[in-house]
Amino acid sequence: MPTKSRRVAVIGAGAAGLVAARELHREGHAVVVFERGNQVGGTWVYTPQVEPDPLGLDPTRPIVFSSLYSSLRTNLPRECMGFRDYPFIVRQDEERDPRRFPGHREVLMYLKDFATEFGIEEMVRFETEVVKVGMAGNGKWKVRSKRSSDEINVGFDDEIYDAVVVCNGHFTEPHIASIPGINLWPGKQLHSHNYRVPDPFRDQVVILIGSSASAVDISRDIAGVAKEVHVASRSVADETYMKQPGYDNMWCHSMIECVCEDGTLIFRNGKGILADVIMHCTGYEYHFPFLETNGTVSVDDNRVDPLYKHTFPPTLAPWLSFIGIPRKIIPFPVFELQSKWVAGVLSGRIMLPSQEEMMEDVKAFYSTIGASGIPKQYTHFMDEAQFEYCNWLAAQCECSGYEKWREQIFRAGRKNRRVRPETFRDEWDDHDLVLRRHEEFTKYTSTTVNDKCRSESFTVQR
Repeated sequence: MPTKSRRVAVIGAGAAGLVAARELHREGHAVVVFERGNQVGGTWVYTPQVEPDPLGLDPTRPIVFSSLYSSLRTNLPRECMGFRDYPFIVRQDEERDPRRFPGHREVLMYLKDFATEFGIEEMVRFETEVVKVGMAGNGKWKVRSKRSSDEINVGFDDEIYDAVVVCNGHFTEPHIASIPGINLWPGKQLHSHNYRVPDPFRDQVVILIGSSASAVDISRDIAGVAKEVHVASRSVADETYMKQPGYDNMWCHSMIECVCEDGTLIFRNGKGILADVIMHCTGYEYHFPFLETNGTVSVDDNRVDPLYKHTFPPTLAPWLSFIGIPRKIIPFPVFELQSKWVAGVLSGRIMLPSQEEMMEDVKAFYSTIGASGIPKQYTHFMDEAQFEYCNWLAAQCECSGYEKWREQIFRAGRKNRRVRPETFRDEWDDHDLVLRRHEEFTKYTSTTVNDKCRSESFTVQR
C-alpha cells in the first residue's frame, strides 16, 4: 500500500515528543516540534526555581514545567529504561553518572544524546509555546503559537497541520488531597511539584501525604534535617502508626482525618500531631489548556476521555493523538511503540478500526475496569498490563514485541525495592539478567543500531 506524507505538529520535546518526532520522520512525515523551553528533555530538565503558588492552584500563576527535586535518582535500572534501539549505556565521560540508577541529569543527557543522534533538534522550535490547537475544517488542525523569547509581543503565529501529536507530559498540574478543615489550618502547604531541596524544612515537623516514589524519596530527603517527618497514606490501614525502620524521626500513618485551627493534624489512627508543613505528594492531573475539541476530548476525574488504546480519540483519529498518557510503566519504550503506531497510521501503512469499533472498544475497557473496582482516576495506570499493551502495539506495527529481558529486569528491580527500600539503587542481585540483556540486545541490534552505538559497552556499576 502506498504511504502518504503528512505535516505533523508535535507538542513537547520531552522523551515522548522526541521519540514521536523520530518515528514520524522515519515514516516520511514533515515534523515540527513545539517546545516552550530552551532545550530538549521536558520533565527531565531540572531547575531550582519553584512557583509562587506552592500548591499550584492558581490558574494564572507562572508555571514551572519541572517537578524534579535535586536528589532525584531513577527508580528503574538504566538498562530497561532506554529506547529499543538506543540503549541507555554508561558513557565514558567524567561528567556523566555511571550508576545503574543514575541521577536526573544523566537521563537528560541521554535524551540529548538521542536527539543529537537522530537529528531531532533540527525539527524543534525552542522557546515556542502552543497556546491553541483547534479544528480548522477539512480534517486539518490550526496550531497557534508564540515565541517566549520575543522582547516585544509581536502576536501569534497560526499554522495549518494535517495532524497533531500531543506530548506535553503530565507532571505540571498538581493534584491536591482533600482534607477536612484545611482552610482554617495555619501551617504551610505545598505540593511536591515545588520541592527541590530539604534545607527549608530544617527543624520543622513535616507531614507528607502519599505513598508513591516521590513521597518515599522526599520523606527520606527531609528526614536528615527535619525535627519530625510523618507520612500519611490511603494505602495503609486506618490503625497504622509505626516508626519507619532506620529512622528516629520518621513515622508512617493512616490518612489524615482532619486538621485543626491550632495547627494540629488528626490521623485516622487517632494520633494527633502539631505540624508546621503539609506536603502533598499526591500526583498530577492531565492538563491540555491549549486543546479545543468542542468537548470531543475531556479530562474527567483524571481520565482522558475517550481514548482508543490510550492514544486516539475515536472521532478525531488519526489526526489527533496522545503519546505518554499511560502511567505506572517503563516510559521510554512504551512511548516508542505508541509513536511507531501513530506514525504508521498517519501514513496509511497501518489501518485503524472504524470510529464505531474504536468507541465500542473504549466503552468495553471502561466497563471492565469499573467491574474490577478500579477507580476512574486510575484509568491510565498500567503496571502489569503494560507488557500486554506493548505487545499489542508491536503487533500493529509488525515489529518485535516487548523484550523478555526488559520485563525480567523490571520485575527484579521492583522486587528489590520491596526487599531493600533504602538501598535498592546501590545493591541488587540480578547481575545474570543484566548480562543476558546485553547478549540479547547485541544480537537484536546487529543490523539496526549504528556502529557508534554498538561499539560502546554497557557496564554494570557496583
